[in-house]
Amino acid sequence: MKKLFIILSLVLIQQAAFGQFTFQDTKTNQCTEVKDQERTGTCWSFSTVSFLESELLRMGKSSLNLSEMYGVRAIYMDKAQNFLFRQGKANFSQGSLSHDVIRSYKMVGVVPETAYPGFGEGRTSHNHGALERELRNYLKGLISKRTVPEDWRDNVNAILDKHLGKLPETFDYEGKRYTAETFTQTLGLNPDDYVTLTSFTHHPFYSKFILEIPDNYSNGLYYNITLDELVTVTDYAINEGHTVVWDADVSEKFFSHKIGVAVAPADTSVWKDIEMASPVEEMDVDQAYRQQEFENFNTTDDHLMHI
Repeated sequence: MKKLFIILSLVLIQQAAFGQFTFQDTKTNQCTEVKDQERTGTCWSFSTVSFLESELLRMGKSSLNLSEMYGVRAIYMDKAQNFLFRQGKANFSQGSLSHDVIRSYKMVGVVPETAYPGFGEGRTSHNHGALERELRNYLKGLISKRTVPEDWRDNVNAILDKHLGKLPETFDYEGKRYTAETFTQTLGLNPDDYVTLTSFTHHPFYSKFILEIPDNYSNGLYYNITLDELVTVTDYAINEGHTVVWDADVSEKFFSHKIGVAVAPADTSVWKDIEMASPVEEMDVDQAYRQQEFENFNTTDDHLMHI
């Protein structure tokens, strides 16, 4: 069975009480502890690396803490090349998508967090604002001058070294010495086992298409299925012991990080504040409504999470 990356809207079921909401576990799959992306736009890496860690647990391997920033660095370099070669007519930001983590896995492999925590000299927390600005300014400068030096990649790597730390040629882990390649080989993950699914009506169902969202800078292909099928496949994967990476819009009025609740009330006037909310009748989010909210920009892809 192919594993799943899925763009959809779901509510996590968990045992907790928030306001007047009470939840009870119905299915719990293995996962590692939650990590903090801090002041970065790298939810795509944190969620997907967490997914890979769950895959390893599902496969019977020991719990691992893999480096999120190792793959992030590879994607920054890939984005820099894309932005430069397209002469600035491309998205260059901190955001990306789950399939970019899989691409980086194929390109450079993966390493433990201890081998590459992704902190520049003197740093102990993640903040990519200055990194993004410095990279963009450097690339825009090259484009405006219409002169690209042969060592531009070295210069980009120097900026990445400054903000994320230098890449290790080798590292020790649990008494053995590895390179990124040899460590990745020990994991037994096949990146081609994973698929990306979505559901929209502006492309034919049961075909692949490049999803038109800003963070899809790498033109990743999504397999298009109906909304009902998307939910069914997600439920099936979870019930079979798999986990899922999903891309959602957490800027919606009725999504709350604080209390861990996402709802779609049929009558939005019943609440002034979701954090004071209680269970009410919710709207029937069908294929047409989903498409409408996507096309009018009310629903965007602003945060990836791990179910």
